[in-house]
Amino acid sequence: MSIFRMAAAAALVLGMALPPTWPASAQGIPKVQTPEEVGFLSTRLKTLSDRLNEGVKNNELPGAVVLIVRNGRMVMFDSFGFRDKEAKTPMTNDTIFRIASMTKPIVTVAAMILMEEGKLTLADPVSRFIPAFAETKVAVPKKKDDGTVEYVPEPQARPMTVQDLMRHTSGLTYAAVGANPIKQSYIDMKVADRNQTNAEMADKLGKLSLLYQPGTTWEYSMSTDVLGRVVEVASGMPLDKFIEERITKPLKMGDTAFEVPADKKARGAKPMKEGPKNELPAIPDVTEKFTWRSGGGGMVSTAADYARFLQMFANGGQLDGVRLISRKTIDLMTADALPPDIKMGADMFRFEALEPSARMSQGFGLGFAVRTDVGRNPLPGTPGDYYWGGAYGTYFWHDPKERLYVVFMMQSPAARLRYRYLMRDLVYQAMVN
Repeated sequence: MSIFRMAAAAALVLGMALPPTWPASAQGIPKVQTPEEVGFLSTRLKTLSDRLNEGVKNNELPGAVVLIVRNGRMVMFDSFGFRDKEAKTPMTNDTIFRIASMTKPIVTVAAMILMEEGKLTLADPVSRFIPAFAETKVAVPKKKDDGTVEYVPEPQARPMTVQDLMRHTSGLTYAAVGANPIKQSYIDMKVADRNQTNAEMADKLGKLSLLYQPGTTWEYSMSTDVLGRVVEVASGMPLDKFIEERITKPLKMGDTAFEVPADKKARGAKPMKEGPKNELPAIPDVTEKFTWRSGGGGMVSTAADYARFLQMFANGGQLDGVRLISRKTIDLMTADALPPDIKMGADMFRFEALEPSARMSQGFGLGFAVRTDVGRNPLPGTPGDYYWGGAYGTYFWHDPKERLYVVFMMQSPAARLRYRYLMRDLVYQAMVN
């Protein structure tokens, strides 16, 4: 057995990453000769690698892919652990992941393309595109004489806008976290049914009460799912087809879609058993096709594909001669769009250090959170950096002032917050210039 094969076998047994075998580029992004060329220390990057290897060995996560780019050049592109830990299949750089809410920035860009074409404005009422929202009421909690609370429907103080959908100030919610009659109505009406169309989903939500008055409260929600339906109406195309024709195909993101063909099934990342009952997370296979094209969380991608999406942002809206959106549109998307008197929804504490609130020195732009300051947040960063992640474990951030972006891919809902914190800490500690 060769030395390389012996090392590979040992790495497999331990769940460790193999020595990097980087290509000359990742989807057209050139690789540095040494990390030191762009201000990173190789010895400090090893700390990051060692920590991820440790996480695999200790069963904190099955495996991961990390891609770091600075100054438009790839500093690190490496795989750790297993694509399928149970089958002992090693993780590879081309592994395909369910990216969940990292779908939201892509769908928001789709809407911004339509804005630039004059087919919508951010000030448009959502009811212009989805008439069901014209008469949607707001459920206002009222305390009764006996101390119990009832929710009384009241008219919207102002219409929900397209901007509200992008920044999650629509008054919509998710049913998964917290308990109240509005969230229960989402469950009863099956608003997240995978066998429905986007039109059916939006019409259901339009018939239900809002949890808050539009524009008053940041509540992470099905807003981007509704935005996906707005894209369909404004463009006259199904959401998946519009994204393919206007974003993923022009950017050469060949593994990014709402599902991939059966011949790519083996490249799909598998979660491991985790949680209090050691239950397997309900993460659909990357080839599984649903009627509902969830604009809030339905897509799959690879680290290299998503890096191309971020490089488009870093380039001011274009990549390899293809312009998707303008520089000023990116400026608008990446600015804090939350009003100064915004409230946080009752259950939003679950975001912890990633909460887009003034107390965490963060706001929310159009499609992702935005860093506003440094001091109050426990994680390193730079004012103006923006980020988001997916419930299944994926995460990215882009720090324009440092000319840096990072894509972190894994399938582990239980470990997602912990490793998002670690990635911030360990990437910035390795960047010394």
